[in-house]
Amino acid sequence: MPNQAHRLRGYFYIASAAFMWGIAATLGRAAFTGRLLPHGETLRAIDPLILSQSRVTFSLLVLLVVLLALRGPRRLQLPMADVRWMFLLGIFGVAASNYLYYLAIERTNVATAIILQYTAPVWVLIYTVARGVQKPTLQRITAVGLAVAGIALVIGIFGAGGFRVDRMGVIAALLAAFSFAFYNVGGHSILARYDRWTVLLYTLISASLFWMVVNPPWKIAAAHYAGSQWLFLLGFSLISVLGPFSFYFAGLQHLEPTRAIVVSCLEPVFSIVIAALVLGEILRPLQTLGILLVLVAIVVVQWPDGKAREAITIVEPID
Repeated sequence: MPNQAHRLRGYFYIASAAFMWGIAATLGRAAFTGRLLPHGETLRAIDPLILSQSRVTFSLLVLLVVLLALRGPRRLQLPMADVRWMFLLGIFGVAASNYLYYLAIERTNVATAIILQYTAPVWVLIYTVARGVQKPTLQRITAVGLAVAGIALVIGIFGAGGFRVDRMGVIAALLAAFSFAFYNVGGHSILARYDRWTVLLYTLISASLFWMVVNPPWKIAAAHYAGSQWLFLLGFSLISVLGPFSFYFAGLQHLEPTRAIVVSCLEPVFSIVIAALVLGEILRPLQTLGILLVLVAIVVVQWPDGKAREAITIVEPID
């Protein structure tokens, strides 16, 4: 059955992207703790800002070369109005979400950071209901309730001893989710007119320029990172951006966006499992239950409810 074969291929591509993003989350945590070398050796920890900045800059340089070679400069030119909007998406969507996400990983752990950021579809749902775009059906209200309960369990509100997770880390993760939600809401009209590689290129350009203003090159040079650290940052950009995006876009050619997003929920699962195996991050039972509730909520948000023709379509992750 060709359709079934196409779907299986799409599932494989999306799952591969999720796996690479899971590896990236663990690598980010290792970078913040200095655990980048085998046999227990350590390197000086890398700051979340440097990780976010180098990630988008290296990815931009590679992607720009590839797209210029394949398409030429003329096919990459866009109207100035769209360029300005993509710059907003790049700064408040990509740059803000990435930095806050990695700051959350540094301050808490991989599980807390990624599961809170993954509540973005719930905030998109609340926004669309408030705007009257979606109706507050029982399915959607249930999804919001599950997500809120899951968040409370993940951050330890109902656990013994009360709130025990770093507050700044929790705030950063939630702000990352809001930033991701902004990227989703604002990105739909742009993605309806341009292919995803073009949108990714321009958002990376804006994010890179933004970071150059916030953290100029001479400040980076003053940090005196070792050559091995720069090699790690280059590899990290390929593993966390260009590699998984390539798989994700390939998967979208074989799957409907709703199915693709649901399959991409494997990302937090992969991230949490890899971090547990590699870094020894252990979850309490209530946290595990909270993570499951959030994942169920995300699937419920994405799944058509029978009364609407389409679910809320969330654009690809930007972890």
